[in-house]
Amino acid sequence: MLYRRFGKTNEMVSALGFGCMRLPLLPGGDPSKIDEKEAIKLIRYAIDKGVNYIDTAYPYHGTGMGKGGESEPLVAKALKDGYREKVKIATKLPSWLIKTREDMDRYLNEQLERLQIKTIDFYLVHSLNRTVWESVKKSGISEFLDQAIKDGRIKHAGFSFHEKHEYFNEIVDYYDWSFCQIQYNYLDEDFQAGLEGLKYAAKKDLGIAIMEPLRGGKLAGKLPDDVQNIFDQAEVKRTPAEWALRWVWNHPEVSVVLSGMNTMEQLIENLKVAGEAKEDSLTKQEETIVNQVKTAFKQKTKVNCTGCNYCMPCPAGVNIPSCFNFYNNYHIFGKEEMYKRLTVEQRASSCAECGKCETHCPQGILIQQELKNVKAVFE
Repeated sequence: MLYRRFGKTNEMVSALGFGCMRLPLLPGGDPSKIDEKEAIKLIRYAIDKGVNYIDTAYPYHGTGMGKGGESEPLVAKALKDGYREKVKIATKLPSWLIKTREDMDRYLNEQLERLQIKTIDFYLVHSLNRTVWESVKKSGISEFLDQAIKDGRIKHAGFSFHEKHEYFNEIVDYYDWSFCQIQYNYLDEDFQAGLEGLKYAAKKDLGIAIMEPLRGGKLAGKLPDDVQNIFDQAEVKRTPAEWALRWVWNHPEVSVVLSGMNTMEQLIENLKVAGEAKEDSLTKQEETIVNQVKTAFKQKTKVNCTGCNYCMPCPAGVNIPSCFNFYNNYHIFGKEEMYKRLTVEQRASSCAECGKCETHCPQGILIQQELKNVKAVFE
């Protein structure tokens, strides 16, 4: 395992972090029903192989964004038997639920109990966008973070970002953050914080954690033939996942890359790459190849959905991520048969246009309009 300095925290973190948003599930696919035995096995295996950064959040593996999910309690179980002392825990304040200064303390204290710890190593203000940011500022986020650091409940304060780039620098400059978490992969170099934000945060000596390096797994599976043919031109043969991860790790500004690994096969592959992928290690030819792949992908993808499930549950019952996944697959791979497996309630035509999903979407997708596009293709 390779390790990198986590900005001004001066902590050394593993290049690969274990993201606990997409843990293995029990049969049935209910996101709140984690396969605990398999999830704990994966997390402990990763730690045994050198991973020391475990990332979770209050809503992960829940039934919605309004209450705590099952990820934090699962992490607590996985880190028993001496594993807590081997890692740094990152979790997140559910910023969209904050109405008062007291709410911040209440959620933090609840999370400490759920994780069964006294101190959270890396505490993030979760999923900041313009609206949420204005709200937590008015509620006293600076004073809260200062106090939580002072009394030892958290060690380092950071934030995760889901908004247009122009708001990123404003948030970075507002508080003496130690680190941040941004979405970054070879398809999202100009999306949200993007490359400009990456470099700005590094200039401020913030530790930088990367989420969605594989874009919800879409950059790791079977690629369209014309895209795969571009990768095949390289002298060194790699899997799609390895190409995507190496591209992110090639950036010296990146501290840790979070991957939501839910099979042993994924974990072993990611660990192997994490032990080899150094900064500035891609050749000029390899960088050119990735740029060609990026262009080919962008010509095919219709909806910029990563499958994070923040839009769920839909009050009308629409399975929004699945609708977009099938829609993109239709345009990328020419496949459409899976859409027919959705129930009538889960299909795009059941959208009641309440708009609730759009207030939670970190990608800023115009979900209501895109669902109409899905309906036009499949229904």
